Amino acid sequence: MAGSEAAWQAAEQGVPVVIHEMRPGVGTFAHRTGDLAEMVCSNSFRSDDHERNAVGLLHWEMRAANGLVMAMAEAHRLPAGGALAVDRDAFSAAVTARLAAHPLVRVEPGEITALPEDGHWIIATGPLTSGALAGAIRAETGAESLAFFDAIAPIVYAESVDMSVAWMQSRYDKGETVEEQTAYMNCPMTKDEYEAFIDALLAAEKTEFHEGETAGYFDGCLPIEVMAERGRETLRFGPMKPVGLTNAHTPQVKPYAVVQLRRDNRLGTLYNIVGFQTKMKYGAQAAVLRMIPGLRNARFARLGGIHRNTFLNSPTLLDDRMRLRSRPHIRFAGQVTGVEGYVESAAMGLLAGRMAAADMLGRDLPPPPAETAMGALITHITGGAEARTFQPMNVNFGLFPPIDAKAGRRGRKDRYKAYTDRAKEAFSQWLANQS
Repeated sequence: MAGSEAAWQAAEQGVPVVIHEMRPGVGTFAHRTGDLAEMVCSNSFRSDDHERNAVGLLHWEMRAANGLVMAMAEAHRLPAGGALAVDRDAFSAAVTARLAAHPLVRVEPGEITALPEDGHWIIATGPLTSGALAGAIRAETGAESLAFFDAIAPIVYAESVDMSVAWMQSRYDKGETVEEQTAYMNCPMTKDEYEAFIDALLAAEKTEFHEGETAGYFDGCLPIEVMAERGRETLRFGPMKPVGLTNAHTPQVKPYAVVQLRRDNRLGTLYNIVGFQTKMKYGAQAAVLRMIPGLRNARFARLGGIHRNTFLNSPTLLDDRMRLRSRPHIRFAGQVTGVEGYVESAAMGLLAGRMAAADMLGRDLPPPPAETAMGALITHITGGAEARTFQPMNVNFGLFPPIDAKAGRRGRKDRYKAYTDRAKEAFSQWLANQS
């Protein structure tokens, strides 16, 4: 995701780009194709509300900067209430096609196993950096292995969902059209069904880590069994919360818990189980998930799984132009820098691509102001965060400089609007200064 956006931005600035992609020659357990920008965890870019949501603001900034990822996401958008969800296969194929068609972009298959000695490079290896390259990075930085575990959610064939039990509705009927307001399948649970599900989830056989493995989890993408271990009600106040939903089959009965499924492709033949990242082994996983009413006869296009994500201690290793301090001809971008999420990763690719192009063209491009979403992220990862406790971070308003006291006395929604208004003005000026 980050590498694709970086290549696009640099090429659009007039700089020739070569993309080195190890897939499909060297695969991973999570990827299925050799396409660029393949989505492996979810098909959602999360909230598209650019007036009161930090990730929605990041969408806005990327669109304003001619972002390829946002353009292709919009072209392959699926109904998802207020979220920006896409047909993942069509999206990645479109990103690949646009880059392949660009006159200044060349894609070369093959694995890079060592840090390049010269030239201008951006390393945007994503969450599944190959072992050889990860080893080369560790050898250069002298850092201990920095990593966390991330998980992916199962995907279900829509035709196998029992719609006499499930119903279609977006939470709080969110969305401007009927299609958006009915974008999710909802599977209701009674208290007894929920308790039995939690018991089975806790007892299920799970993937074990290698001896000596110390990486933790990213809190924004916890496996469901880890959430359940934190308390039996945790899931019911998380991805299984029943609020904002009315069972179309029995409107007078309030569900105790609800499992939601979101459309995963344009045809509507595949749905992913929202927030159900898991580390259960495949056999146990299918059995436990089929305990969910509406999914008793579910067929899975893909079961969930867990994988290790490698990231840098960026506050100590990268400068504010995303360059490796020990080798300034190398920039890093994407999740490997310590941001979390598709959008955040692509946004760091956008900045790295523009900065690298400016460098090659004899210009210095400063990062966006800290008041912007991109600026808040790059400030956090290249010096704003405490290096000793650095962990991957999604974009959020807590990373932004506080707004003035007058705005701070407003209600939360108005306060968030003040953040986004200020950010849009600052980001627009940053873009204008490059023209």
